[in-house]
Amino acid sequence: MPFVELLSNLPTSSFSDEFVRQLGSCIAAALGKPEERMNVVVKPGVLMLIAGSSSPSVILSVSAIGATDSADKNKEHSAKIFNFLTRELSLSQDRIVIQFHALQPHQVGKNGTVMSFL
Repeated sequence: MPFVELLSNLPTSSFSDEFVRQLGSCIAAALGKPEERMNVVVKPGVLMLIAGSSSPSVILSVSAIGATDSADKNKEHSAKIFNFLTRELSLSQDRIVIQFHALQPHQVGKNGTVMSFL
């Protein structure tokens, strides 16, 4: 059950419902997770700086169980996600930062319990 949060200083008009679906699909494929388990939040219009500049940019956070727990995996995920974001948002790679977070099953609640028991 991956969690994706995209923060950007781009305007709301830069992000359609289709973009959100495609982002979820891209990251699901990169992580090897089913699309129906993705949780995606996009927050446009955020005041932000990357490398001291307020030029158009994105900070993306990806949290998952068993898919983001090594440098080798995250290097592969990063390449696929960067390809999608640079293509869809017309941003250069230096205007995108991705954070990967490894979750444990006991850290994710669902249906009144935690994933450890599902």
